[in-house]
Amino acid sequence: MTNKWTNRIDEITNSFNNEFEGLSVEQLNWKASEKVWSIAQNIEHLIVINETYYPTMKTIREGNFNIPIIGKIGFIVNLLGNFILKSVHPDRRKKMKTFPIWEPSKSEISADILERFVSHQSKLKELIQNSEDLLAKGTIISSPANKNIVYKLETAFDIIVTHEQRHFEQAKEVLMNQKEIPVHNNN
Repeated sequence: MTNKWTNRIDEITNSFNNEFEGLSVEQLNWKASEKVWSIAQNIEHLIVINETYYPTMKTIREGNFNIPIIGKIGFIVNLLGNFILKSVHPDRRKKMKTFPIWEPSKSEISADILERFVSHQSKLKELIQNSEDLLAKGTIISSPANKNIVYKLETAFDIIVTHEQRHFEQAKEVLMNQKEIPVHNNN
């Protein structure tokens, strides 16, 4: 059951590596403007946002998760989940502002960001693979950003992988738009 997400995570991880491996720290951190995230910021954002799901999953596993009342109303759970999923779709016709807890660093991000992303993706896959029982129960979770935004766990995994694809596309655009990349002079 979890293969559809773990396979997509592998594909996305490979896409990030194939596209951005070998870029300098300057290229990874280059931005066309202050309103656009760099490649490194896009990658860091994915790590930050995905890891905010870990405490929720831990709380569910420990039996201490309390679903808000809104989470007991099936059509609202589906409505909210579908809304969030559509909002992170890679076509990105509409730009969205992220919650402050999910914003990437404003300073230069180190060159090991891709390695950290690969490691993160491995942990994320493990979390998903270990969730078969929760998926079978139709577990409802809250968004890490707002406890009243509720959706099914399977929708959360759909949101995560779709969101990763969105930011891969966004990072590719940054690379394509790099016209004058700062070059480190070793002289």
